[in-house]
Amino acid sequence: MRSLKWAVALAACLLALGAAAPRPRIVSLIPSLTEDLFAIGAGAQVVGVSQFTDYPPAAARLPQVNSFSSIDAEKVLALHPDVVVGIRAQSALSADLRRLGLRTELIDDDSYADIYTDLAVLGRLSGHEREAAALSARLRARAAQLQRSVPPGVRPRVFVALGVAPIFTVGDGSYIATLLRMAGARNAAANLHQAYGRYSAEALVAAQPDAIVTDSGADLASVEGKPPWNALRAVREHRVYVLKDADLLERPGPRFVDGLQWLIEQLHAQARAHFQFHGLSRLPSSTISLEPDALCQHR
Repeated sequence: MRSLKWAVALAACLLALGAAAPRPRIVSLIPSLTEDLFAIGAGAQVVGVSQFTDYPPAAARLPQVNSFSSIDAEKVLALHPDVVVGIRAQSALSADLRRLGLRTELIDDDSYADIYTDLAVLGRLSGHEREAAALSARLRARAAQLQRSVPPGVRPRVFVALGVAPIFTVGDGSYIATLLRMAGARNAAANLHQAYGRYSAEALVAAQPDAIVTDSGADLASVEGKPPWNALRAVREHRVYVLKDADLLERPGPRFVDGLQWLIEQLHAQARAHFQFHGLSRLPSSTISLEPDALCQHR
């Protein structure tokens, strides 16, 4: 009788395992979402990615289904995905996918809060909710730890140069602006109402940021001697910080905490040196000066 009970229990377990639904196959149209999926343990379920996907290395080897301006709907269809994930800015671009009957989930990725919301959504879609929640907790803890390392008092006004011709930057609605605040800085383009957008040369000169943050791809060095850049004290006094791996700061994925750490290290090391040079040990927190759509596809 006992052996019969064990046999029945074993059969029930095998039946339950056999009945378990397979994890969904996923096509990701945005590099940051691809990074999220790999970070929560769903990398094996990703079957197609954007041409801008370069991390992690395993993701870079997957079939590429979309560019900045188009999605190869037939190629996506041939991969037999259960769901396609992208961002709302790709709504028009992904219309053909919906017409083909493919489940397409478009989510927001502009704000800092969206980083965690997207992890939760991807966890639910991929069947990795627990892993997504654990990753979110780790990211929040590290971000809080980094914030506590920011020295008090110094709050430089920083201009983020995503593009130099035309000038392209971040508004206060972007997660990058939030990272600036977390790093103890202020966004010099806070008057830009969109999360990302063009910025006029006149407005940049009038803003006179204390520092400029950019990436090597923007190639600010090639225009530093030209207007409006040569009219900025931050340029003349060499307070331009170039991030070699732009994705750490400009891609709202799980590596954003490395971008935050870089910001804190660069901005405050320079600020301390500047104040010491001018005979100042510390400025009050009210002091704000140290003086006497292509992007979304890469994210």
